[in-house]
Amino acid sequence: MKADKLFSFTLLVLSLSSFCFAQVPVSDTTIIFQPANPDIIQKSTYRPMLNAWGLDIMISNNGFGAGVFYRREFSDEFAGFISFAISDVKDETEVELFDYFGNSIVPFKKNRLLLFPLVAGIQYRIFKDDIVDNFRPYLSAGVGPSMVFVAPYAIQREPVPSPLGTYYPPPEQVEFFSSLKYGQAKYTIGGYIGLGAYFGQEKGSLSGINIRYYFVPFSKGIEVLEGGFVKSFGGFYITLNFGSLY
Repeated sequence: MKADKLFSFTLLVLSLSSFCFAQVPVSDTTIIFQPANPDIIQKSTYRPMLNAWGLDIMISNNGFGAGVFYRREFSDEFAGFISFAISDVKDETEVELFDYFGNSIVPFKKNRLLLFPLVAGIQYRIFKDDIVDNFRPYLSAGVGPSMVFVAPYAIQREPVPSPLGTYYPPPEQVEFFSSLKYGQAKYTIGGYIGLGAYFGQEKGSLSGINIRYYFVPFSKGIEVLEGGFVKSFGGFYITLNFGSLY
């Protein structure tokens, strides 16, 4: 008898449990989280640095030179630039000699020259899709006004009369800075073509190297050595670039 009552009680409990679960509605339990401050999530403000300026250090057979440049990037392949430089210019036939005391002299040299080229041009990046971005080779070309400052290297001294006749002393060499006040400027149109590359990632600084060939023609020529007129100046320059991007 007790077993029948226990069985009946168990059956009643199961029936009530089934009825209760059947009455509970089943709903979607998706939870959407939102930040307490919507301004925490911001859009990216990355802006590529398209402008650069810096210094050039120039090395050639004529000696050393220096300059400044400004560069503007128009696309991934093209950029424009403006550069201004100063460098020494020599005649290819010059021979520098030294005396016993270490003083240098160039026989028959009449004038010393300084070249000031102002060049505006364009750079074209090559092999963009074939080489990694930390090595960016390019071709460049530019043209602009150029000035050659001509200063005397030596000044002919006054002839000296003597019992044996008039003596003409050799020309007296003029110190570099002292000669500048006797100089004069000559102007023409020049330019250069070049091949170079920038190194490293574009993250605030710009460094590179290029080889340039400057051409600065003078139709009438400029006398460097006595009796020798040079009609074209320039030549090959190895140029190191150090700049800053912004």
